[in-house]
Amino acid sequence: MTEHTTITAPALATAPAKPKQPRQLVRFTFYKLDPHWQLLPIEQRQQGKQEVLALYEEHGQQSLLRSFSLYGVRSDCDFMLWQATYDINDLQGLSSKLRRSSMGPYLRETHSMLSMTKRSVYVGKHSRGHDPRLVITPDDKKYLFVYPFVKTRAWYALPLEDRKRMMNEHIKVGITYPSVTLNTTYSFGLDDQEFVVAFETDNISDFLDLVQELRETEASRYTLRDTPMYTCVARPLDAIFEAIGA
Repeated sequence: MTEHTTITAPALATAPAKPKQPRQLVRFTFYKLDPHWQLLPIEQRQQGKQEVLALYEEHGQQSLLRSFSLYGVRSDCDFMLWQATYDINDLQGLSSKLRRSSMGPYLRETHSMLSMTKRSVYVGKHSRGHDPRLVITPDDKKYLFVYPFVKTRAWYALPLEDRKRMMNEHIKVGITYPSVTLNTTYSFGLDDQEFVVAFETDNISDFLDLVQELRETEASRYTLRDTPMYTCVARPLDAIFEAIGA
């Protein structure tokens, strides 16, 4: 009787999985101050304003936080807070503290957009290292133009190569406006829009010309919705409060 010996092949060495770079949650929150706040005693208003400014300073040390004015530009909101964080608790924490502050009952969130950073399928992936598309790094220019964006379902039915070709045209137009930088974030399943786009520039006319030219591109035919549009002006929060009589 012959004895059979089973020979086990040595296990192949496998490289450890490369950890994925975390994505940021991004929120654009638009506020309107109730005019009744201005009827309160000045001491009460001063205390409430300092309370909110302290909250803003606190959360600005924990995550990215920027303030923008919209008074005199839109009638439905006075200012906007742009926040980017890795922890949804930061978003809810700031909102909760603002609501429970003495100014909270007079601050109304007129609109908000939630999104997340993500690599684009149209510009290729980074083979290694840090991907700047996953981290919001503002240029801190004077203007920020923010709006939600939704494509038609027909767009997603197109072959990827056709979509890449059209987006290449889109990108080429953008390159001709070097004064305008774009932050694109994604909202699929998170909010009512599919994307939130935020353009930064110091020249408001450059942005207007860019958008007008983009309307003529082939990809523009597949836009379902890109409103409301917000023209935001970078300004410290205390200066905003002073301007609106808070």
